Amino acid sequence: MEFQTLIENRRSVRKYSPNTDISKEQIQQLIKAALEAPSWKNTETGRYYCVLSEDMKQKLRKECLCYANNDIKTEHAALIVTTFVHNRAGFQKDGTPDNEIGNGWGCYDLGLQNENLILKAAELGLSTLIMGLRNADKIREMLSIPESETIVAVIAVGTADEEPSRPKRRELEDVLKFF
Repeated sequence: MEFQTLIENRRSVRKYSPNTDISKEQIQQLIKAALEAPSWKNTETGRYYCVLSEDMKQKLRKECLCYANNDIKTEHAALIVTTFVHNRAGFQKDGTPDNEIGNGWGCYDLGLQNENLILKAAELGLSTLIMGLRNADKIREMLSIPESETIVAVIAVGTADEEPSRPKRRELEDVLKFF
């Protein structure tokens, strides 16, 4: 698929087909694509915790994704919790921040990785939903995520059981300035 078509056709899906299971191999393809993203000083601080078992998916949805009906929206999808190791991207080896953004660089780098992940999913015919409304403390406990990592998002991955329409996008003149 041509890249421009891929980015224009990818959608956030809120209803997944019960007839598809996501495999470890598919998840590995997604994470491999994510790792191709650039990162601050090549620190590669993104981390991924993938939930494939039905029992664990149900528990995570019920206990950690109950905001904005994300628990219902993600039924029948695999769940990937994305984190970054804090105090590394955007920092010197002695722990001094390189600039005022500090850990914002870890979040920025993870965003680049997550974009690669969701575009690879679209290329493979899979659908995704990135969720920021979640209970990070319960996720950390449930998946044994170290305190040295910041939990950013949960990404649902599955096969769409709906075809969302393309939302209106801003015009270039609203966001682009030339000097």
